[in-house]
Amino acid sequence: MLQRFFIFCSGADTEILSTCSNGERNKYAGIGATVFFTAVMAFIASAYALYTIFDTIYAAVFFGLIWGLLIFNLDRYIVSTIKKRDSFGKELLQAAPRIVLALIIAIVISKPLELKIFEKEINQVLLEEKNAMSLANQEQLAMQYTPKVAQLQQEISTLKQEINDKEAETNALYNTYISEAEGTAGTGLLGKGPVYKEKREKHDRYLNELQALKSTNGEKITALENEINSLNSNYTNAVSNSQPIIDGFDGLMARINALDKLPWLPSFFIFLLFLAIETAPIIAKLLAPKGEYDFKVEEAESVVASWVTQKVNQRKLLVGTDAEMNQKIYEDLKAEEELYNYKKKKAEEVLRLQADAFRNTQIKGL
Repeated sequence: MLQRFFIFCSGADTEILSTCSNGERNKYAGIGATVFFTAVMAFIASAYALYTIFDTIYAAVFFGLIWGLLIFNLDRYIVSTIKKRDSFGKELLQAAPRIVLALIIAIVISKPLELKIFEKEINQVLLEEKNAMSLANQEQLAMQYTPKVAQLQQEISTLKQEINDKEAETNALYNTYISEAEGTAGTGLLGKGPVYKEKREKHDRYLNELQALKSTNGEKITALENEINSLNSNYTNAVSNSQPIIDGFDGLMARINALDKLPWLPSFFIFLLFLAIETAPIIAKLLAPKGEYDFKVEEAESVVASWVTQKVNQRKLLVGTDAEMNQKIYEDLKAEEELYNYKKKKAEEVLRLQADAFRNTQIKGL
């Protein structure tokens, strides 16, 4: 039962192969087993690759099964169409396009499995890339907010400096009128005279202006600080909203690019392994000597080719004979006087009918 299934997988003619020796059947069962297990590996590889895309096992298994059947059909077709010839060069030339196709299939099959085998190393590469992307993203977003924040902070510094300058002037006036009252400066007279009152009034005016300035600038500073807090909050939200996109940067293409950044030698050997598996049926058929099955297939094909050639030649001969007979018949008919007169009579009748019809048409038009 298992042997018959693998023979089916090899694409061999089961009726012809059933008349061959047991060794010949085992050879094609081995080729079919290689085709079958290659398709199984293709199913596993594609299912994993599709799982990284869809994130659902049902879709991955469904489309992976379709891909596995496609690879099975291609491999079976490739093996079944390679015929043993009398020259190895002709066989190799016949198998060359199929070997190229097997190379492509091996790449497609091996790549998803490489992603699974080196999953931990790929995750480490992706983590480093995500960290770098996060830092770069923060820097790019900061460039949108930092200039505005710096401008607002400069305005706050300017407002605070205005208060400090006004406070310094007010303190200086305070020292001036105190010194005048003590007699240590100004007029040098002890007591609160007219000059003291003048300087005291000026200080009080500056003090009132300082209080008003503190109130006005304080409100402006509060508004500017609120605006800075709002910008900082927007920046934090922008970073938080964009981070899930960076965290989700682990799709199929990202993993393939991460795999390319790892040492190439292990991946190359895995590729060679699958290339050997994929080309094994073709190489086996190329290297195997011409066996009993090949002779019987060649005999069956020659019988069909001979039968077709015979039918084509018979059809050509039949067409040629029929043409010669028709030519001879019409040449004999040319000499028949009775037939000539009959056709002449009928032609005259047709001409009369045409003339009458034309006359009736002209009369109706008058």
